Amino acid sequence: MSGADFFGVADLSMAHDAILKQGGPLVASYPRAITIGMTLLHSIVDQLPQRAEHAVAVSYRHSYDLTNQRLDLIASQLGCLLQRAGYRVLPIPAAKRIDDERICAMFSQKMAAHLAGLGWIGKSCLLITPQVGPRVRWVSILTDAPLEVTGGPMAEQCGSCQECVEICPVQAFTGRPFREEEPREMRYDASKCDRYFRKMKEKNGDLAVCGLCLYICPHGRGREKT
Repeated sequence: MSGADFFGVADLSMAHDAILKQGGPLVASYPRAITIGMTLLHSIVDQLPQRAEHAVAVSYRHSYDLTNQRLDLIASQLGCLLQRAGYRVLPIPAAKRIDDERICAMFSQKMAAHLAGLGWIGKSCLLITPQVGPRVRWVSILTDAPLEVTGGPMAEQCGSCQECVEICPVQAFTGRPFREEEPREMRYDASKCDRYFRKMKEKNGDLAVCGLCLYICPHGRGREKT
């Protein structure tokens, strides 16, 4: 589908309360989510340890933004097709924060991919795929179309690995495994990341880049790249 690498359909009923709390009644009114993923370029992700170099930061920022734009276009096109067929749709932008206090979007892209059976939530709070680890950007289309669900939550496979925890420059991760009944704060202090990026933006403008947890994950790094 227009260059996408991952596709799934999630049943959102088991996460209704969390969706309602994060996005409100409109977002929570949709029973299913179509989730689409696109793999980031490995050659660019592998340069993230040198992100302080201007050329590396420019390359990563451009690739990241372009991938999000491509995903948003796919979501818009697919949403239009479903709407023409008579169904309700709400595409969720690939990278748009709506709440600066909670530091979150209106809907969790990684939760949709997790519920669709495409991966698990790692200690970095990223969605980890068996194929390329967390090196994927996601977009979701909420809908009431009667689509067949593609899977269910995948069991966590991080084991005792702490590489994402140890490499984080602001120690934002606690190393605690994902538990759906626990708040994000048990595993991740988003405010630490936010402050870190704000400082980088003051220095580098739009070229604020980190992504070390994305780079270091063994499920993406060190595997045969596809």
